[in-house]
Amino acid sequence: MYETILYSVLSVGAIALVFGLILGFSAKKLSVKPDVRVDQIFNILPGANCGGCGFPGCAVFAENVASGKASHLGCPPAGPEGAMKIAEFLGIDADEINKNSAYVKCRGTDDNIKRNYYYDGPKSCVAASQLAAGSNKSCTYGCIGLSSCENVCLFGAIEIVNSVAVINKNKCTACGKCVAVCPKNLIEITNDANRIRVLCNSRDKGKLVRENCRAGCFGCNICQNNCETGAITVSNNIASIDYDKCTMCMKCVDKCPAKSIKAV
Repeated sequence: MYETILYSVLSVGAIALVFGLILGFSAKKLSVKPDVRVDQIFNILPGANCGGCGFPGCAVFAENVASGKASHLGCPPAGPEGAMKIAEFLGIDADEINKNSAYVKCRGTDDNIKRNYYYDGPKSCVAASQLAAGSNKSCTYGCIGLSSCENVCLFGAIEIVNSVAVINKNKCTACGKCVAVCPKNLIEITNDANRIRVLCNSRDKGKLVRENCRAGCFGCNICQNNCETGAITVSNNIASIDYDKCTMCMKCVDKCPAKSIKAV
């Protein structure tokens, strides 16, 4: 009886030993060595975890850059300097990088706009946009100026000045949070090299625009007619710029009667 028990114990022990050796060999043979570059890339990143890169956080972004699934240019808060450091570390060709930042397509300040009523409620553009006319300002396309974009900015790049959001491009990281929260779709991200901007978002016809805002684009076509490269087109009562064609000649800035096209 004791011999049987001893035999069983030894058999089970031998089997366990064999399987242990197999598992140990497999783990060693099939193990994936961690990519040491991930930590190095992560240390270059600012650690904001803002999601501007399209990934859940900086660690995941670093993993994807190291594996070649994401570009070294993908982190807005890191900016050109961070992108250059990552490119240098990875030994890849780092093309000249121009910084992107957000801008607000509106000049509907208190000096330029009329008001339908005075709003007294939550400091939220999203909440105010649900009320009558979609805004307390006469231009329903304009900046409501109740700090929704300012509140979501993690970098202190946005300030409400004279009832319109103003973006400090030196602080802006182009993370896109302000773009997503604006109920009027007033905020765009563009390359800082694109210095000429249409600072209006109204689609109203000219007469109504002039009644509502002194700085609004009323679709007069003067900018389009004077642009020699065809970079400006007026559609749906608003001018837009094709930066691939724009030479920054400033003729549109000089000719715009409403001064809604500015060089920034």
